[in-house]
Amino acid sequence: MDNKNLNKKQFLIRNTIIAIFGLALFLTLAFSSRNFNEKDMSKESLIPIPIQIENYEGNFTITPETVILISEDEEEMRSVASYLSEFLSPATGFELPVKQNSEENKNSGNILLSLSENSQFQKPEAYTLEVTVENVHLQASTPEGLFRGIQTLRQLLPPEIESDKVQNIEWNVSSGKIEDHPQYSYRGAMLDVSRHFFSVNEVKQYIDFLAAYKMNKLHLHLSDDQGWRIEIKKWPKLTSIGGSREVGDTEGGFYTQEDYKEIVAYAQKHYITVIPEIDMPGHTNAALASYPQLNCDDNAPELYTGIEVGFSSLCVNKEITYEFIDDVISEIAAITPGPYFHIGGDESHATSKEDYNYFINRVQKIVKKYDKEIIGWDEIQTADIEEGVVAQFWHSEENAIAAKKKKAKILMSPSKRAYMDMQYDSLSPLGLHWAAYIEVDSAYNWNPATLVPEIAKEDIVGIEAPLWTETIKDIEDVEYMVFPRLPGYAEIGWSPDSLRDWGEYKVRLGEQYKRFKIMNLNFYESPRVPWEK
Repeated sequence: MDNKNLNKKQFLIRNTIIAIFGLALFLTLAFSSRNFNEKDMSKESLIPIPIQIENYEGNFTITPETVILISEDEEEMRSVASYLSEFLSPATGFELPVKQNSEENKNSGNILLSLSENSQFQKPEAYTLEVTVENVHLQASTPEGLFRGIQTLRQLLPPEIESDKVQNIEWNVSSGKIEDHPQYSYRGAMLDVSRHFFSVNEVKQYIDFLAAYKMNKLHLHLSDDQGWRIEIKKWPKLTSIGGSREVGDTEGGFYTQEDYKEIVAYAQKHYITVIPEIDMPGHTNAALASYPQLNCDDNAPELYTGIEVGFSSLCVNKEITYEFIDDVISEIAAITPGPYFHIGGDESHATSKEDYNYFINRVQKIVKKYDKEIIGWDEIQTADIEEGVVAQFWHSEENAIAAKKKKAKILMSPSKRAYMDMQYDSLSPLGLHWAAYIEVDSAYNWNPATLVPEIAKEDIVGIEAPLWTETIKDIEDVEYMVFPRLPGYAEIGWSPDSLRDWGEYKVRLGEQYKRFKIMNLNFYESPRVPWEK
């Protein structure tokens, strides 16, 4: 064979090898790209962690042509679907219509919300979320269950979905199936608006935080020594005088009854129950400064803007006191559709034990008169509390155990674990540490059903994480103290104990970093969390 033919053959072999290598490289990159873009539902960083996740192949993609379908064209179903459409709109730029499901709408690419009486949905907040390449199907027995499932769908979307500006990305959702329901019916957080006042819009932001993690109770601490924050029409000086200042002697504020109704309505839209608290007989200096007749000596004390506790008390032996309380409870109860009224009862050091018990016994009858269920801090157990009263355990295990023996339900808010106003560590710029320093792992690593051996799971109504505001002045301060602890409290209340593990949870929490940033949260970047930056 001459050199010319040899070179030609070598040239062909070389080009064939190059072509084969190039094709192999192309297929490898294409396969890798497909795997990279295809999400795995079982590996999504969902908080709270669902009971069961099954992964399917492929993704579902929300597009401008996607329609949100509802199984029944009734007001509450349409409201939940509209909430989803409105939530998706800012980041996607899509205006997804809401339509009743029908044969003509059964095209692929849609999101179906449907109600079912299936036995798997015995709990009102239970839901099933099934995502295929063709459709998303969210199913529950109540609109409330659908709303909880929407929060899961929210976390399955890219974190950019939290943006308030249009993001030019694909809106892919992992394919698979989730079955889920909460372990406790009460999963809440408290906001103290007395020591520092927060506007209606700031309270709405707090509600948004709770709703995003499937929490369902907002406890508003509406009165304390430092401020009275809700309008009582029969006692107007409570707000004009008692609501005028706050901690640090800065200007206070209060909610008109219309403001309060607006908060309640916003909470209802997010399936959150508002629980009003009027703290008594202690923590009442703002009321005593407003109306001298509530004092035993008929003299009004000065307004108080410090942070010490335990020095004030309503005059327990005056009938005017109970007329006052009846008016307050009746006006608030009339604009509070939820079942609970919180009567406080903590740190009443200026009230004798005998007077305290007499007072609680009378007040609980007033609350019952207005068809509300009573919640009180754990000290209320010293009185003759009725069966079914909710005692909020915050400080004394002995009180909690005694309340259980009186057939009260226990709400778990242990200050050493669940108080969101506690500092993370000694360097925290906000918060106090009289109960403990509560880092993110300490906030997560406890079990309500085993914390107090004498109190079993069946004795517990749920969990609440309070945020007291001695040092918290604005919503950015709130964000710093609440995040990243709040998602952990939500998971304690929602997810089965068997699925909770700090080592695994901290990874899921760390992967919320981008989402938190896009939400513009002023969160604490705990060194104990492997933040995915």
